[in-house]
Amino acid sequence: MKSDTLRARALAALLLTDPAAKAAAVAGLADTPVVGADDDTAELARGVSLSLSAAEGMHSGGIQAAMPGRPDRPQLVHPQRVKQRAMGSPEGRAALIHSLTHIEFNAINLALDIIWRYAGMPDAFYRDWARVAGEEALHYSMLSAHLETLGWAYGDMPAHDGLWEMAERTAGDLLARLALVPRTLEARGLDASPVVRDKLAAAGDSAAAAIIDIILRDEIGHVAIGNRWYRHLCHARRLDPVVEFSRLAAQYRAPRLRGPFNLPARRAAGFTEAELQALLDTAGSS
Repeated sequence: MKSDTLRARALAALLLTDPAAKAAAVAGLADTPVVGADDDTAELARGVSLSLSAAEGMHSGGIQAAMPGRPDRPQLVHPQRVKQRAMGSPEGRAALIHSLTHIEFNAINLALDIIWRYAGMPDAFYRDWARVAGEEALHYSMLSAHLETLGWAYGDMPAHDGLWEMAERTAGDLLARLALVPRTLEARGLDASPVVRDKLAAAGDSAAAAIIDIILRDEIGHVAIGNRWYRHLCHARRLDPVVEFSRLAAQYRAPRLRGPFNLPARRAAGFTEAELQALLDTAGSS
């Protein structure tokens, strides 16, 4: 198999530990030929691992242990140990930007992982997620650069690993991954973005608020891609999307979402009225 296929390049980028190098590596990924989409992923992993150096975190038989590639910092802690700081202080604003930067770095890894891990999907699937990876890299780069204008760098504060933990939990089933990462955890960003934007604007950080506007615009498209391929698989497996989502959320212990919900953004991202009503019903019963 050629080592310059989209899935091979995605795996190589996923294993990079330097955030800037990872962001640069996804540039042009969507234009890479999708060859070998049906190849065995274990073979893909072995082939790519041979071209990676020890400096990129690889060792014999250690591809899973090296995944995802990330820097030594930030320190990863339980979500309850991530301090909440008041937005009125410069440090509080920097903490919020740092948290968002970490989310976008994780989002790059999530998009790269879904490309390499799941074989046998149509070419459009891999191109969709390559585009997502590129846009997440842009978000990371914008937030990281803005954080530095505040006197901080990515890694300076602790962060949690909730997004990647769900990715690991659902690694064995693409349908579960689509249901519970882009359509659940990442869709939560659609609800949170307007609130975060308003807080940053009120604190006088118009530059950060403008970045959030870009992120919300792009994330609507990312969640829409998750919805599209979730429904594709539900149709192929003859499953009801609403019923199956409820089953998967229970099986994989997905967090129960609470309102308020950004219903216009969720509609723009492709959620049906039946799905939104089920979301509201579940939130109302929590």
